[in-house]
Amino acid sequence: MNVDTLKPILKGQIVQYLNLLDINPTDIKDDEPLFGGDLGLDSIDSLELVVLLEREYGIKINNPAEGRKILIDVNHMAEYILAHTKTA
Repeated sequence: MNVDTLKPILKGQIVQYLNLLDINPTDIKDDEPLFGGDLGLDSIDSLELVVLLEREYGIKINNPAEGRKILIDVNHMAEYILAHTKTA
């Protein structure tokens, strides 16, 4: 899988895990900030995104500083997933 294939899948998972009923995955821009942007995500949502990474990709994030570097936008998340999994 490559980054362009993963991004739409990841957007769908974000919508599903965060229960964003009023957002279509295609409406999320690859470089749109997940926090402080139009999505309106908060700290609880960041925990859900960490759960998403663990359940879907086997990636455990134990360090909050590391999480802040990964959960910037869809681009950063997708690149991190591809760099840290063998199954993506």
